[in-house]
Amino acid sequence: MSGGKTERLEGSEGVARAAEILRAGGTVAFPTETVYGLGANALDPEAVAKIFAAKERPGWDPVIAHVSDRQMIDRIAQVPAGAEKLMEAFWPGPLTLLLPRTRAVPDSVTAGRPLVGVRMPAHPLALELIRAAGVPLAAPSANRFGRTSPTTAEHVLEDLDGRIDAVLDGGPTSVGVESTVIGPAEDGSHWTMYRPGGVSKEDLERVLGVGAVEIFRPSRTENAPESLPSPGVGIRHYAPRARLLLVFEPSRQKVSARESLVAQIQSSGDAVGVMLPEGWDAAGASFVYRWGPWSDGEMLARRLFAGLRELDERGAAVIVCPVPEMDGIGEAIRDRLRKAAREK
Repeated sequence: MSGGKTERLEGSEGVARAAEILRAGGTVAFPTETVYGLGANALDPEAVAKIFAAKERPGWDPVIAHVSDRQMIDRIAQVPAGAEKLMEAFWPGPLTLLLPRTRAVPDSVTAGRPLVGVRMPAHPLALELIRAAGVPLAAPSANRFGRTSPTTAEHVLEDLDGRIDAVLDGGPTSVGVESTVIGPAEDGSHWTMYRPGGVSKEDLERVLGVGAVEIFRPSRTENAPESLPSPGVGIRHYAPRARLLLVFEPSRQKVSARESLVAQIQSSGDAVGVMLPEGWDAAGASFVYRWGPWSDGEMLARRLFAGLRELDERGAAVIVCPVPEMDGIGEAIRDRLRKAAREK
């Protein structure tokens, strides 16, 4: 843990300083196209331990290693043929592959599991930083464990100022939700998607073949979190401080459920915030975050975590959020909302 004020870095000079900190075993938050990650040298167990301490993250939850080139991948993982196809199609980009780890990877990165999550981010600052550091970077999202993921440097500092060494400011992220996580079955018959994200099941099956990807369905894993195979699976995650209530309404015309819920909360004396698509009526809410066009899944994903954080900061005790029904990135939005709305 840093113990002092977190440095805020920018540009090429900031990258050089951030790489220096990482080579010395420190922690640096940096932008990717998905969310900001909290990075440390993935080959250094003591450096990785600082990530867990800063985030207050339990040791059973594995983290993802970020790389900048193929040579770096070979230092930490073995690459089966199917993974080669996925790397060629989607890297750099928002896709994490669970691959057999090499002996160079500390147990803390994988939580003792045989597979390591590997990703090559598409953000130019992230790639520049990894190349400058010269090592793969272990990097979960740069927030306190379980909290809303950060999509700006300001979000990082809200949670981690004084707990990490530096944050490299690259502006708002472009995707806004974490990467898709996918891993091969032991018998090689198919791949399993453990977390939806910026690469959809349909995208993956265009490369691997129709029917080649199965969706992971946890069964009571909240009672055995140490058995979770991937980051962000089956536990309360991405949550604002306010209580989050979800409303399933496919269009602006069907507002009765949302209006009734807002009125009920208001009558109890709690301030209510609403994540509201453009053109929808505010329905008496105390605070409104204009989320974006209801048909624009990419914008809804990009602004999701920022909206939850803003309503938190404005003082909402309860946040009401409609749930989009579109395919593709919509599945990732629904996944984050369901986990954020869980009571425990």
